Amino acid sequence: MVEAQHRLVKEGLGVKHLRLVIGNSMGGMHTWLWGEKYPQAMDALVPMASQPTEMASRNWMLRRIMLDTIRNDPDYKDGNYTSQPRMMKYAITAYGIASIGGTLAYQSQAPTAAKADRIVDERLSTPITADANDFIYQWESSHDYDAADKLEAIEASLLLINSADDERNPPETGLTDAAMKRVKNGRLYLIPASTNTRGHGTTGNATFYTEQVRQLLQNAPQQAFESVRR
Repeated sequence: MVEAQHRLVKEGLGVKHLRLVIGNSMGGMHTWLWGEKYPQAMDALVPMASQPTEMASRNWMLRRIMLDTIRNDPDYKDGNYTSQPRMMKYAITAYGIASIGGTLAYQSQAPTAAKADRIVDERLSTPITADANDFIYQWESSHDYDAADKLEAIEASLLLINSADDERNPPETGLTDAAMKRVKNGRLYLIPASTNTRGHGTTGNATFYTEQVRQLLQNAPQQAFESVRR
């Protein structure tokens, strides 16, 4: 996927150098790989809601269960379905509630069983527009993700933005802190958990980190003109 993105930017659009590569969640994983595979292609990197270590633990366990649920739906028919599998909306909703939303936020939004039921009903009533085979490909592609081996290759200024209540990338494991020590020009901005944050979904709201990104772009060395001369 990252190779395709790079070819689009360089060959398709003719862009010789990027000021910033930024991505959220899966896009954050892509951002780590951009920095390692094409270290001179950009001035700055902002991976968000991600970590450079192997896809594992609860994050992959829940993805695996979600994908297996879709595949084992009789409607799926080994991918030869004529309509979207009925269990797909339940699998996606269950994964979403388990791995995004924030513990404090959920307690605030659903302090009673009735309010919790209302949230579940609303989510299940929202139409799923994804195609099952495309969805499975997209999510299963993360299975072999691991950007840990080549962190030292990153040259650009890097700002990792994560949230303290991220269910998929919990900071308490220490994995991210250990990895960041190997990034030459990198730092972590960890958004504190609150009733206003949304766990893994926190970084979908730019108000939490606008100033940090502004400072990064203000201070990161610019190499664009040199790259164009080359």
